[in-house]
Amino acid sequence: MKELSLNILDIAQNSVKAGADKIDVLLEENEETLVISIADNGCGMSEEFLKNVQDPFCTTRTTRKVGMGIPLFKLAAEQTEGNLTITSKTKEKFSDESGTTITALFYKNHIDFTVLGDIVSTIVTLIQGQPDIHWHFNHKINKDEVGVDTDELKSVLGDVPLDNFEVICWIKEYLEEQYNEIGYN
Repeated sequence: MKELSLNILDIAQNSVKAGADKIDVLLEENEETLVISIADNGCGMSEEFLKNVQDPFCTTRTTRKVGMGIPLFKLAAEQTEGNLTITSKTKEKFSDESGTTITALFYKNHIDFTVLGDIVSTIVTLIQGQPDIHWHFNHKINKDEVGVDTDELKSVLGDVPLDNFEVICWIKEYLEEQYNEIGYN
């Protein structure tokens, strides 16, 4: 993928398909590294599926027999001398603690580093597409932070849905304003 934000979009959509109602998209960045973590409370992956999930021919899709999201994310990390880890707990074994966490480490100074891209549009798209999910986004850049938590927004908005056009526009502007305040490009 041309931007890491598209990988985030793809993996977060997998979390939605796994039945998650809370998804954390966490980024931690400094001059040298970018760590991206997507954690959910969905159904989790069996140990057998977890062993094979990084194989492009392992997928839960029924429309085609190839799943490239996680393998491409892993490749993007490994091309920078980074890595990808996945932990998962199934609902069957861990009913109150089920879910999956995918974490990728990227070395930003590597020639093969893929840019983060339009993370604001990715987060806005996720919220607009699945407004009932509790989305928690946090991007730590050195000592600065940018973020949004949809549960906090819902408590302020009351009956106004998150996918309301004005609300979506406000979320986009809110995130952009936070990035502009810290001078993040």
